[in-house]
Amino acid sequence: MLEYLWLPCVVTIAAIALYAILIKEFLKKRAGQIAVEGGTDNDSATNDSATKNGTVERAARTCTLPPVNEMETSSRSDYEVFLSFRGLDTRASFTDFLYTSLKDAGIRTFRDDEELRVGEEFAPELLQAIKQSKILIPIFSKGYASSVWCLKELVQMVECQKTGGQKIMPIFYDVAPSEVRHQTGSYKKAFVSHKRKRRYEEKTIGEWMDALTAVADINGWNLQSMPNRQEGQFVKTITQKVFTELKKAYLVVSNCLVNVDNHVDAIMELIGAQTSETRIIGIHGMGGIGKTTTAKIIYNQLLEKFEGCCFLSNIREMSERKGIEFLQNQLISDILKEKCVDIRNADDGIKIIKARLSKKRVLLLLDDVHEKNHMDALVGERDWFDKGSKLIITTRNKEVLDVLEVDDRYELTGLDPDLSLQLFCKHAFRRDSPIDEYINESNRVIHIAGGLPLALEVMGSLLSRKNKKMWDATLKKLESVPDDKVQSD
Repeated sequence: MLEYLWLPCVVTIAAIALYAILIKEFLKKRAGQIAVEGGTDNDSATNDSATKNGTVERAARTCTLPPVNEMETSSRSDYEVFLSFRGLDTRASFTDFLYTSLKDAGIRTFRDDEELRVGEEFAPELLQAIKQSKILIPIFSKGYASSVWCLKELVQMVECQKTGGQKIMPIFYDVAPSEVRHQTGSYKKAFVSHKRKRRYEEKTIGEWMDALTAVADINGWNLQSMPNRQEGQFVKTITQKVFTELKKAYLVVSNCLVNVDNHVDAIMELIGAQTSETRIIGIHGMGGIGKTTTAKIIYNQLLEKFEGCCFLSNIREMSERKGIEFLQNQLISDILKEKCVDIRNADDGIKIIKARLSKKRVLLLLDDVHEKNHMDALVGERDWFDKGSKLIITTRNKEVLDVLEVDDRYELTGLDPDLSLQLFCKHAFRRDSPIDEYINESNRVIHIAGGLPLALEVMGSLLSRKNKKMWDATLKKLESVPDDKVQSD
């Protein structure tokens, strides 16, 4: 009976040891320090590039969201901000100040000027710029509605907000939001002129008016209401807000994933994304099983629904290296979007979290929580945050989930052989099945990895583009891990 209880423990320990060995091997390879007898890897640079390029958000899981972390992954020709304005009103003044400020902050900005447009046709590059940009900024001036180009841009902005998740941040330069919303004053005169010319169908004019009403209902900046009208300071404020909004980066997740959708859907059901209740969900399982990857996908799906978001990575390691106070400071700073005062001890951090975040509806992802004191110092009670907050906790030690009395738990287990093979092949061959001459070697990998997704990913990247002699040498090394080595790790 005892030997049956002992065997799973050895398998688990062996898997963890294998993971550690693979990570070391993989890091050596990436650093260009690994050398295998019998040949050299001439394709290592190509493989590294392919691996990096593969690290993007899964379109299937975020089809309505902007690309992951566009500030880092977009090509230099893509835009992050689109400015729509009436050239005669603001081109040489406010818009130029704002454009220059955004560019100086390193924000890729598209500045359209309808005065430079030729004809009536909506240019494809203009539509593309709107679709690419994460933030769309219409600058409402008195003459904005008199420009057909501006109105066309605004309709496209509203459409992209609905279908692509872009954020519209309106600026009311020298008109009140009510004038834009109800098309009064200069906006009423503009539409009287459009209708008198009889060049546009009633349906088109109705779309323009609906777009103005929709955007005017968005909380934006009202420069007209500012008492001193300090446009320089106003531009700085907008630039900082835009920069902060762009920093709300989607967490990077590999696009080589297998059997994740079912887990994500099940956990999304538990977390109650559409409810106004505070929900705390724990995801537990052994190391390398895919907890963090799954949690990141869920975090990305929920991100746009929360103003305050925070991802605390590797809590066990970071608390040992830098102290729990460091993590408390990161939590407060990320939610409040400002530098927090230095926290002297964990008790100070608890007081500040309770005092300053209790009215904040937040999304938190706490990764690799290992001890009770981690929970006590970061999310001791659910009323530390406002109602409707969502907390996702990943841990190998499911006992820590008892501290907060989580609403639900979800356990991740290893992949079966078929799914293991598919995941490995995605990383090793960039396909779902092995190349014919590598079938036997691939099955050896599946046996070694024991269903651990991270081990399969690392091994796939390690062996990718190597010749069979190098595969055999690497697999023999991994298969010959001695028992004393396994048990010591």
